[in-house]
Amino acid sequence: MHLLCRGSGYPILFIHGIPTNHQLWSGIIEQMCGNFTCFAVDLPGLGKTPSEPYRPDYLVSLAARIDNLRIANDIDKWHVVGHDAGSAVAAQYAHSFRQHVGCLALLSPALFPDLKPYFPLELLRKPVIGECLAPLIHPLFWNLAMRRAVRNEEGLARSGSIDFRAPFTGMFGAWQFMRILRWGKPSTVLAHFSNILPRLSMPTLIFHGSRDPAIPVSFARRARNLIPNSELLHVDAGHFIPLNRPAFVANRLQSFFAEPRP
Repeated sequence: MHLLCRGSGYPILFIHGIPTNHQLWSGIIEQMCGNFTCFAVDLPGLGKTPSEPYRPDYLVSLAARIDNLRIANDIDKWHVVGHDAGSAVAAQYAHSFRQHVGCLALLSPALFPDLKPYFPLELLRKPVIGECLAPLIHPLFWNLAMRRAVRNEEGLARSGSIDFRAPFTGMFGAWQFMRILRWGKPSTVLAHFSNILPRLSMPTLIFHGSRDPAIPVSFARRARNLIPNSELLHVDAGHFIPLNRPAFVANRLQSFFAEPRP
């Protein structure tokens, strides 16, 4: 798995969602690497990490692979931050390896089985229909939806310096994008989180964008109610909070990690 490392200090692991990569965190890492060692991973099939087939124990296996990264970098404990589907990976990791997690932060948490993907993207998940529509939906998604969604605090698109589309370029890029979106069914993959979230004892900060069209505020509230030592922060942002409000998120994370705790 491709892993970016910048800075020095207490380690933090950043986990992106779908269809982004480690560059999702670039603005936040720029502001935090002076005080923290910032690690940002590319999940399989995204960024620079090769894809792999989905299987029923995917999240558990992925958590174990992430812990191998911790061991390889000689880290005893680190903070873990996840966005979107990366929140599910982060929560699974925190459950499986809780002794190695200091604090947990979940942004736009896609954690529950009633998750409903964007309707056009849901079409790509359907056999035959997805194969036929992929060449049409693929450019529309990247050129219209994503370009608008990744604007930062100043209203400027960061697409010139951040490239999420690279794994999906070329002749077969549209179908590769379709395969990534077929990463398991939310009703199956996320079914167990209502049971494991109450077992997460580490301090947890949950971010929800007030203009998020993908993750309803009920998900953030449900996560806050289930995770014992958690708090919910509402942010004036869309779905891609790390890109929309990087300075705000970095400042809030630094304050949260610095809070004195018994």
